[in-house]
Amino acid sequence: MSATTRRLTTAQALVRFLSAQYTERDGVRRRLIAGTWGIFGHGNVAGVGQALLEAGEHVMPFHQGRNEQSMVHAAVGYARQLNRLSAQAVTTSIGPGATNLVTGAALATINRLPVLLLPGDYFATHSADPLLQQLEHPVEADVSVNDTLRPVSRYFDRITRPEALIPSALQAMRVLADPAETGAVTLALPQDVQAEAYDWPEEFFAERVWYVRRPAPDPVELTAAVEAIRSAKRPLIVAGGGVHHSEAETALQAFVDATGIPVASTQAGKGALRYDHPADLGGIGHTGTAVSDDLARTADLVIGVGTRYTDFTTASGTLFQNPGVRFLNLNITGFDAHKLAARTLVCDARAGLELLREALAGHRVEASYEAEYRAGKERWDEVVEAAYRAGDENAVPTQTQVLGALDAAVGDDDVVINAAGSLPGDLHKLWRSRSPRQYHLEYGYSCMGYEIPAGIGVQQAAPGTPVWALVGDGTYLMMPTEIVTAVQEGLPVNIVLIQNHGYASIGGLSEETGGERFGTAYRFRAADGTFTGAPLPVDLAANAASLGMDVLRAKTVRELREALATARASDRPTCVYVETDPAPTAPPAEAWWDVPVAETASREAAVAARERYDRQVAGRRRHL
Repeated sequence: MSATTRRLTTAQALVRFLSAQYTERDGVRRRLIAGTWGIFGHGNVAGVGQALLEAGEHVMPFHQGRNEQSMVHAAVGYARQLNRLSAQAVTTSIGPGATNLVTGAALATINRLPVLLLPGDYFATHSADPLLQQLEHPVEADVSVNDTLRPVSRYFDRITRPEALIPSALQAMRVLADPAETGAVTLALPQDVQAEAYDWPEEFFAERVWYVRRPAPDPVELTAAVEAIRSAKRPLIVAGGGVHHSEAETALQAFVDATGIPVASTQAGKGALRYDHPADLGGIGHTGTAVSDDLARTADLVIGVGTRYTDFTTASGTLFQNPGVRFLNLNITGFDAHKLAARTLVCDARAGLELLREALAGHRVEASYEAEYRAGKERWDEVVEAAYRAGDENAVPTQTQVLGALDAAVGDDDVVINAAGSLPGDLHKLWRSRSPRQYHLEYGYSCMGYEIPAGIGVQQAAPGTPVWALVGDGTYLMMPTEIVTAVQEGLPVNIVLIQNHGYASIGGLSEETGGERFGTAYRFRAADGTFTGAPLPVDLAANAASLGMDVLRAKTVRELREALATARASDRPTCVYVETDPAPTAPPAEAWWDVPVAETASREAAVAARERYDRQVAGRRRHL
């Protein structure tokens, strides 16, 4: 080997390369790939597995996972907690290990969060076709199951020769560090290529810094945006996840303090302002607050900051009803900035807000408008208090009272994680966010099973921070296995496990849309064959204990408060188990959500649901 090359296997070279990659923004430098999750099989055990062993923990920390999908969720939680400036890699064998990555990859890409996927693949030489777990395609010999990752990855390549890794690895890092393009990145690694040696140029292993840019808005676009804001009488900001990703919370508050423009938040954007700021109106859309949705219906200018405008945010196109409403979108991604036929500011959220504030010096909304939304905020605060309040401390708590007890137990910097079920709606309406990272809702993919592994990733990114994973029984049964990892690593993640015997959210939606809660309860079959018998005698608390957690059972509101306090003070993974009163106590939806209903049916519930649907869908607008 010459002085300018190093002979390593492809997998060894990849691990060394990844260990030397960094991001830098605002003068702060972080490792781009801070660690690797892995489950080993014949597709990666002698390649990436051996390379990680040879490199050692000081070069590339290794995390042992129990499920491939949940490893991606953990990596996503880690990246989100660190504002996308640091990420983790996930390696799997070929076959089922690789295809288990698809759900996590979709979640990462939809939420614009970086994760590097390193699945094993077939032999590049085809010397052992068909090998164990290989999919054979009759007319496309270069296809493998890893191709299922193409549509859910922001970058994909199959490394069929060692030297092909060099340009592909550089492209992979570019995408992971790019604030507009980031998401899941997949490098499929044929198992023979992983173990093949090559003379690598030393330059490939040199430290490399990827600067995370903060592009400023175009001057012409900025001028037009300022004119639009100055002429608006009822402007409303919709804060999305981009506010957090760009660390623009302080800039947003300064902009709001100067202009008086109120802020409503998407699930990803909640916490952009602290809940008790006079201009923070809480969530918007189908799961939003009354004050946010009322103002949205009459707003003449909607200023979207870092939002994708999903159907929950726009109430499926029925929310923004002012005949003259116009949109101004500040987004680092041009694709999102141009939604709803908006004026655009394609730029970093913090840079854009700072320049807008300077250009709008002296401008402020009318005092009557401020008084209107502040009064609406006060009325909604009373709704929250009523939902949280427990009249009898010795009674079985409702779900909203569980949230009230948790609200009283957490500190300002605790992180509360959720993703699916009825909890996202209750949290978006009711949770009082006290810091930018406290409210961690994965609602781009709303993936059941996300919460527990994501809690592990957040705990890795923020050691010493109390982390709470809120899960219902349906979500818990999807993916509890990473509890073992939390126990193994000594990560004191707290799980609040709510037992309500089924899919509460979908049960309610089924009833609303004429489905009569079919197939949504966890119950025995009755004599007529339907799932309407007694609840199943499962003991999820015992299951959590069997996986190594400390478990605290709470039967009353008082016991729940005590259990939450004990869990927060513990240095071990702890589960607080509570069975809730099923009586609905959350405020009803303030805006519609389009879930199509059977256009023709013989059952009365579906006929009535279709009549309601037709009335609601008539209010949809296309903003052109």
